[in-house]
Amino acid sequence: MPPIVVVGPHDTGLQAAFCDYVPQVFGRADFRRWCAWGEWNDDYRAYAMLEDGRVVANASVMRMRLLLEGQEVRGWQLGAVGCIPSHRGRGLARGVMQAALEACGAEPVILFANPKVRQFYPRFGFQPWKQTLFAAGHEAVPHGPPAPTLDPEDAAVRAGLAALSRDGLPVTERFGARGYSTIATWQPASGFGRPLRRLGDDAWVFAGVEGDTLYLDDVFAHGPFDLRAWIPRLIDRPIRSIHFGFTPERWWPEATEAGEDLEADLFVRDLSPSREPHRFPVMAHT
Repeated sequence: MPPIVVVGPHDTGLQAAFCDYVPQVFGRADFRRWCAWGEWNDDYRAYAMLEDGRVVANASVMRMRLLLEGQEVRGWQLGAVGCIPSHRGRGLARGVMQAALEACGAEPVILFANPKVRQFYPRFGFQPWKQTLFAAGHEAVPHGPPAPTLDPEDAAVRAGLAALSRDGLPVTERFGARGYSTIATWQPASGFGRPLRRLGDDAWVFAGVEGDTLYLDDVFAHGPFDLRAWIPRLIDRPIRSIHFGFTPERWWPEATEAGEDLEADLFVRDLSPSREPHRFPVMAHT
């Protein structure tokens, strides 16, 4: 079996090999801009299997500050788990998974799976965990100056997001996290996700309108504020509802369950999230 190497924030050559591996397994996914922005820090490690200088299989771990019913728990999130098509069927993915999980030790681990490999993770002690969609009926029309859009390519914007994520009010305490700004920036770096909007110095949101619905993916704020008052400045057309990318018990307590999130495919190991309906923040998914 090819050797496994640990790729960290300063291993630029190995990072390039990792970046070449990712689109072979995950299509449009791309880590190149994220790396160029300096977002690969000490919290992220890739356990990469090398063959002739190429990454042929990988399992990455991200250090997480998980929140369970208001209590902070140190844990990990797995991501970029896979094997290039030409090398499948040889047990390589199992090898990198074992290496990554050994690094996690006895601490809890979460991951969001590819629907095609749901049967793979229970072999390593993971169990699937339901995620709930949340929505609220809310009619509003655009009013006032639009909330400015921020560009995460700007280092100052990334620093501001990091500070809000690290020191601010968690979007949810039922099952959420702190300090995941480098996960949140991966989506815009890869051309995914909704715009980052500024609601004053101490509150930023990822949000966008589709049809007559405002999708509010995440809220990064130093403290409580009147989110409802900002809705007219987040929309460019009339809306009739809001969908939340997190459990909105803090920001919109009257929101209701809108079915199960069938695209999440959350798996947990050595962890029992809330039995209350919840949705782990979508901007914290690796």
